[in-house]
Amino acid sequence: MKRISQLPFPDSSKALRSCSGLRRPSAFSQRCLHNSPASPATVASITASGPPPSAPIASAEHVDSRVARRRKQAELLKRGQDLRAVAAGSGGGSAKTKRFWKHVHVKQVDDGLQVLLDTRPLRRPTKEVLTIPHHKPHLASAIALEWDLLVSAQQALKHHLIPLTSLVSRALDIQDDDSKSGEIRKGITNTVMRYLDTDSLLCWAEEPVADPPGYDVHVSRKESLRSIQMRTARGIIGFLTERVWPGVEIYPVLEEGSIMPRSQPQMTRDVIRGWISGLPAFELAGLERGVLAGKGLLGAVRLLVEWSPELRHLKGETEEVFGVEEAAKAASLEVDWQIGMWGAVEDTHDVEREDVRRQLGSVVLLVSGEKA
Repeated sequence: MKRISQLPFPDSSKALRSCSGLRRPSAFSQRCLHNSPASPATVASITASGPPPSAPIASAEHVDSRVARRRKQAELLKRGQDLRAVAAGSGGGSAKTKRFWKHVHVKQVDDGLQVLLDTRPLRRPTKEVLTIPHHKPHLASAIALEWDLLVSAQQALKHHLIPLTSLVSRALDIQDDDSKSGEIRKGITNTVMRYLDTDSLLCWAEEPVADPPGYDVHVSRKESLRSIQMRTARGIIGFLTERVWPGVEIYPVLEEGSIMPRSQPQMTRDVIRGWISGLPAFELAGLERGVLAGKGLLGAVRLLVEWSPELRHLKGETEEVFGVEEAAKAASLEVDWQIGMWGAVEDTHDVEREDVRRQLGSVVLLVSGEKA
């Protein structure tokens, strides 16, 4: 076996000099990786003739789209600045966002009461002047307050910020349509009659069963939900069947252990339908708002009779007052009972509670008179 020193290896110093071109290798050089000669690049000669080509130009479509995008971005930026200026009350903003009126007041004219934005009367979507009857000054003042609280003209397009204005416009639309076809009155009557067979006041819960041994969930219950529902419903139904619809029989919607609602007798439906069809325009609009807010017909009728001067003769001399709080509690018996048992969900139950009272309060303002 040959020794390693006798193997035919090339001279390492010569290899390093031929690779790096240095007399002395660097400290980091250990060996030559390759010793192939460098190949210079071959530059081809330019054979083209004439001037150089022009620089590329963007197409007209590309320019237009870029300009349109820049304009849209500028508009969005301006709109954001306007909204921030209006919210801060600094007086900035464009004519589309900031309010164009300074003062709101009520003016009495021959036809009724009008709400003026400076010198301009408030108008309905039909471009007619919003005129409120003379005997409803509280309603006119509330509408003026609605518009005085607005900070921009854009807020006037949101119905939840001007609920009373929208409600009065609905009543005036019914009044105008009664002299024509009466289709609005028929539509409202059909809508509210559907709630009679599913009235929340007539949907009673079942009696609670006894808890198993070891469970004391219902220990804190002083009165069952069914008992509360029956007691509340009997007071309202007794008033309606005695003073509003004498002789009419109203039954609970759900039988014990059943989930299928039953309809009221046909005579009951005919009497209630005829009574609703004959309501004045403002009372009919208030009934529609109350039914949709409370998910029931009977509680809305009871509230209407309590506060409407047109129906005051049906109330009689009773000293019992059925107001917004009583109507709201009657409409949300089950929800309030569940909240008492398990607690309320923040930003859900509290918002719904105030919204129901807000809408029922608008009904009271709509139908009530000067002595409300």
